[in-house]
Amino acid sequence: MAQDNLSAVLHARGDLHVLIQMHSVGICGSDVHYWQHGQIGDFKVTKPMVLGHEAAGRVVKVGSAVRHLKVGDRVAIEPGVPRDMDEYFKTGQYNLSPTIFFCATPPDDGNLCRFYTHNANFCYKLPDNVTYEEGALIEPLSVGIHACRRAGVTLGSTVLICGSGPIGLVCLLVAKAMGASQVVITDLDPQRLSKAKELGADFELVVKKGDETKKLAERVEDMLGAQPHVAIECSGAESSIQTAIYATRPGGVVVLVGLGAEMVTLPLLNAAVREVDIRGVFRYRNTWPMAIAMLASGQVNVKSLVTHRFPLEQTGQAFETTRQGVGIKVMLKCDQNDQSP
Repeated sequence: MAQDNLSAVLHARGDLHVLIQMHSVGICGSDVHYWQHGQIGDFKVTKPMVLGHEAAGRVVKVGSAVRHLKVGDRVAIEPGVPRDMDEYFKTGQYNLSPTIFFCATPPDDGNLCRFYTHNANFCYKLPDNVTYEEGALIEPLSVGIHACRRAGVTLGSTVLICGSGPIGLVCLLVAKAMGASQVVITDLDPQRLSKAKELGADFELVVKKGDETKKLAERVEDMLGAQPHVAIECSGAESSIQTAIYATRPGGVVVLVGLGAEMVTLPLLNAAVREVDIRGVFRYRNTWPMAIAMLASGQVNVKSLVTHRFPLEQTGQAFETTRQGVGIKVMLKCDQNDQSP
């Protein structure tokens, strides 16, 4: 796209926007799901849509009202931008606004492209010691931050994490950074659990399809010596949610992060009589500054999560790699002149 056309796009978007030359964009499971099925819940793809929402790049033009960014700044992009100053925006819960713009969620295009314009207030300058890829990984890291906040993870917390995919692993990293003393993490795949151990999990529990959920909960208790304060469910599987509820101690919290079937059977009476709170998580809010601080300080290290890299021209191969469940995080490199991390 010619530079004069890019300038016209920026002008049309408004004075508070910046034009970004995209550098690194991670592939999320939701991107693959839209590609394969054209729908997630009530969000249906009805026309061609650009994917991508885990992203970082370099500012190449700024709107006239932008004060905190300049040309050349490297930025991480928060993909959800409120459209209206509604009650959710006013109370800081902007992620729950029904009219929010969100990259790669119908009908909104994502940022898997060469150049992209975004609201400058939702672009965050990266410190010199934080790479573009780390900037892109702030998006999944933010899910972990929001989940741990919702769960109330704090110094000394014991935590069960169900599922050791990319989101389970970032929940592990964040829980440890927030002071969790012991973390048990589960998965069907022993290789994923090996990665979890490398990232700091205290106990790994291999589960099998058909395992009795109460028995699994007992095994978690045996590992920790007591029931965990918190369970963070990242798989969306019905049996895994059941295990999380049974495992959590009375007065504890179960946070549901994974997206599965619309209707599931759960032991709600068990949760109710033990005052186990069940809380949902929808994306994140107010997390980018904390995530950047965690990365810049070295308190959290996400670099090893990136296992595959592809140039933008090989997007199809990159998506197929993600669909097959190979590795952990696949990263697309959008800048033809800079393929560095």
